[in-house]
Amino acid sequence: LVAYLAFRQIASALGMKDIGGHPQAVRPLVAPMAEAAAVKTHGDLSEEARDEVKAMAAATDNIGLFFGEDIFFAIASILLIQGVFETAGYPLTPLELSVWAIPTAICAFAIHASRILAFDRRLGRARP
Repeated sequence: LVAYLAFRQIASALGMKDIGGHPQAVRPLVAPMAEAAAVKTHGDLSEEARDEVKAMAAATDNIGLFFGEDIFFAIASILLIQGVFETAGYPLTPLELSVWAIPTAICAFAIHASRILAFDRRLGRARP
């Protein structure tokens, strides 16, 4: 999941936000692979733990897209922010706003990656 988070953020930052997503990647690929990896690492999982793994896969996709896409300067959210700032008298270019999204994306990656690793450790302690 950490590798998928990195992939999702990088792809979104390059403007390829439609690569991945819940119907295209999470449900058919990422969630089953994460579930299989958890079973291989921690043994048989309860149904609740399996659902938590699927939820973590979905959350990983959401976080990767949400924080990665603002790095791409031609995305609607950056253009909206630029318009609001311009209306308030702060002329900023979309590129300037995108540069300021990089530290937030890095922090989001570090925080969610640590959440994924903590979740994995918790799965190891809570064997059925």
